[in-house]
This record gives sequence, structure tokens and C-alpha cells, in this order.
Amino acid sequence: PPTVPPPPGPPARGSLSLHRAYLRSPLGLLRLGQLALGASFWVTVAAHKYEGAAHFALFAAVLVWLLTLALFGLSLLGRWELVPWLGSRWLLTNLVHDLALGVGLYAAATGIMGHKAKQRSFCNLPGYSQHCLYSAYLSASICGGITACLYLFSGLYCLSRRCQDQRDII
Repeated sequence: PPTVPPPPGPPARGSLSLHRAYLRSPLGLLRLGQLALGASFWVTVAAHKYEGAAHFALFAAVLVWLLTLALFGLSLLGRWELVPWLGSRWLLTNLVHDLALGVGLYAAATGIMGHKAKQRSFCNLPGYSQHCLYSAYLSASICGGITACLYLFSGLYCLSRRCQDQRDII
């Protein structure tokens, strides 16, 4: 007797592969720098005793870092269309993330850590015997400032692509 073929399964999704063109693009390289310096910012703050406004700085840095990691992962895999409503506006999503969240929150966090470093500058004197957080706060503020600049550069890159009526991030 003739056999009946099995019913067709669900349509297969494309295989996951790295979007190498994104990784080599200016935006991909800037994202790698943002992730590395952002992690060094929040690890530096979290590894030392912190209080007061440094809690906000740490929250802001971790929030932006996690969102950047999500944007980087989706862009690297080429899966931004899976994000409802934002996937069809991926260039605009990256632009708003970089300029509003990245620059704004990292500038605030940098200002907070710079202020805390200035408050602790007295303990940088030779012969001071107590534990000093000056260098940790100063390191965090430097990393935060450079990270804010990287977000500004990637935001300007996305803005220039948007002004050229391009819809893709590469």
C-alpha cells in the first residue's frame, strides 16, 4: 500500500550565525568598547565600598550595560526583527539608546563618581594610613567619561545614517 507522507512541520527558521559585517562595522566596534569600558566602570564601583549617590551611578551603569549587551547580541545575530515594534525601527532604537540612555546616564554617573573622587582627594596624600577610595572613584569616573564619549560617537554614527535615509545599522 502507498504510504502517506507526514504532514509538513512548522517553517524552519534561519540558522543562527554571526553577522560578521556588523562586528567589523564602526557601530559593532564601538559596542565592544562600550561593553568593555562599561563593565570596568561598574566592576570598579561594585568592588569597593560605595554609598549615597554611587548607588545610582552603579544602577545606571549596569542598566545601560545590560541594554547595550542586548542590542549587541541581537545585532550580532541579526535577530532584531524578533523585538516587537522596535525591530522595525532598529536604527532609531540604537540612536535613542545611545544618545538618551548611554550619554545621559553615563554622564550623570561620571559626574557622581568625579564628585565622590573630589570629596576623597584628601586621602591621596603621602602618609595617609586609612583605606582610600580616591583612586577607585577616579578610575570609575575616567572609565565612565570615556564610555559616555563612545556612546556619543555611536549615537552620531546612527544619526548620520538616519540623515542619509538609510534604515540599517551597517
